[in-house]
Amino acid sequence: MTAPPISASARYIPESVTHFYFVAAIASYLSPTRAELNAGTDLTPEIHTVGDWAITSAAIPTPDLSTLFDATIPGKIQMGTTTITMYADSTSTDARTLLPRGTTGYIVKFPEGDVTGRKMDVFPVKVGSQAKPTVLGSPSDITFAFYVTKTPAENVAVP
Repeated sequence: MTAPPISASARYIPESVTHFYFVAAIASYLSPTRAELNAGTDLTPEIHTVGDWAITSAAIPTPDLSTLFDATIPGKIQMGTTTITMYADSTSTDARTLLPRGTTGYIVKFPEGDVTGRKMDVFPVKVGSQAKPTVLGSPSDITFAFYVTKTPAENVAVP
């Protein structure tokens, strides 16, 4: 007998589905409440691009003399590129007012949308920079670099 196939997924692209919130305060970031999420700011309408926000583990080689193969074990948790690029406003009234350098809080990523019962990731962060590159012929934008300060909460149920 063969193994049963994995269930088919309902595939999607992130545009118009994925959301990013900035939330200033969460009592327990491992399980935010609906009221805490509602008190945040949905950054999605102003987002131009985002980093990958990937939560990965380093591979630690575990060689031994009995084989030429180097087995590996999971190592420390690491973060991918934790940036969000948002549009700049010609009057300077944009995300810079919400996210000045040094601001602490939480980025909440809803890969499949802010829908009760689906999953979200919660990242305790500190804003590191607001890069404002000048690219002629393109809309002006600001790239916010976030530094993740604690282990992210992965696959938390959206309340």
